[in-house]
Amino acid sequence: MSRPDAPFRLTRRRALQAGAAGAGALLAGCAPGATAREARQADASPGDDRPNILLIISDQLGLDAIGAHGCPDVATPHLDRLIRGGTTFMESHSASPVCSPARSSIMTGFMPVETGVVSNGRPIHEKRKNLGQHFRPHGYETVYCGKWHLPGGYQAAIDGFDVLPAGKGQGDLNDTAVSNACAAWIKQRPKEKPFLMVASFMQPHDICYWGNARANRMPPDLGLPFEALRGRLPALPPNHTSRPPEPKILASHFVGDYSEDMWRYYLWLYARMIEMLDADVGRVLDTLEAAGQADRTVVILTSDHGDGRGRHLHVSKWYPYDEAMKVPMILACPGRIKAGQADRAHLVTGLDVMATACDYAGIKPPAGSGGRSLRPLAEGRDVPWRDFVVSEWQGAGRMVRTARYKYARYPGDPVEMLFDMQEDPWETKNLYQEAALADVLARHRTMMDDYLAGLDVVDPTASNERPARPAAPKKKRT
Repeated sequence: MSRPDAPFRLTRRRALQAGAAGAGALLAGCAPGATAREARQADASPGDDRPNILLIISDQLGLDAIGAHGCPDVATPHLDRLIRGGTTFMESHSASPVCSPARSSIMTGFMPVETGVVSNGRPIHEKRKNLGQHFRPHGYETVYCGKWHLPGGYQAAIDGFDVLPAGKGQGDLNDTAVSNACAAWIKQRPKEKPFLMVASFMQPHDICYWGNARANRMPPDLGLPFEALRGRLPALPPNHTSRPPEPKILASHFVGDYSEDMWRYYLWLYARMIEMLDADVGRVLDTLEAAGQADRTVVILTSDHGDGRGRHLHVSKWYPYDEAMKVPMILACPGRIKAGQADRAHLVTGLDVMATACDYAGIKPPAGSGGRSLRPLAEGRDVPWRDFVVSEWQGAGRMVRTARYKYARYPGDPVEMLFDMQEDPWETKNLYQEAALADVLARHRTMMDDYLAGLDVVDPTASNERPARPAAPKKKRT
């Protein structure tokens, strides 16, 4: 027998057995014998004019990898119109440049060391509530579809949410199923009650499988797979070969065996994966408009982290450079959020998603959470703001970012990192040994120490992922 508070699971079998009327009741979480009308009446809150919340999460999407953010190599009409119709935060940083930890912060408003998710494949600590658990008692329908990774990639049941079944797999195989499931739910849902929907897409994370498998699939002497692309490949970034002094763990993680053509092909593929994401985001946004819900739905779009994209000879993530750290944070809702606004002044973080959603819903955020509501900024209001944001990764690395500087360190490593982000936005000069910046370095150390000392740290939860295997030695080709 299932628990009364267990998340409801709509399966294909249940929907078919229930029939047209019963399926509506099932989606509302009611007994199979109830009609759709009875389901709506049971959940209806007359006069509830609170907005819907649509949180769109992408995986591995860098802030500047979108057309409207200045990327010349990608066509993103749907992301671009979301940006034009809302506010985009250009100083948006991941709470952790790793999938599961970053997602735990987005879903709770707490840092990874406070959620117990210090590395991939861990569940959120029972001490913390996710968005669904926090919103559902306040009268919101709470629905999740797509990648979860807290733990497991795709889950059939998530506490606090009704999960829309959409299969599982890589982004090029499964994201369309996610967008179709979200669109179908928006079309049929009862309108009396506000909803919180999380649409979580995999793309452009598929680039990981290309980049991380280079030893077996992309030998350095392969050459360009499609010669016709040679004149259409993206240019390499200005910091492509930059390797400033780094802590030991970072200094050993870079890709040194790609040809220039292979790097540019990598960037071309990444752009195509972003275009796949764009199409799926567009499907959900179009459905929202067609259903007459666009002007009463606050859309928040973000990503867990970025991707190396050949900067500092990097693929993937797990490091404090901007290519992994900076992610989109876009808010849009006609009539509620200022359109066409690019905020370059305020430092924001994935922790802010929970507080922002709560602010629009009229719900108090979880006590002790570290996020700030972006609502006043998105509405063009002038409010006091934070001086810095912090990020952590792999249980060891820590970063603090202020308006001008970025400071990062690993415990026990004498090499620290200090970048002047105004004078050196591509992070090519590590200034931690500059005597003239000794006070700046000390100030950022203290800032980080004080922040970390104030966190409500919990024990790491158990991971269901095996430790990564060491790379097999490359065989010489005969």
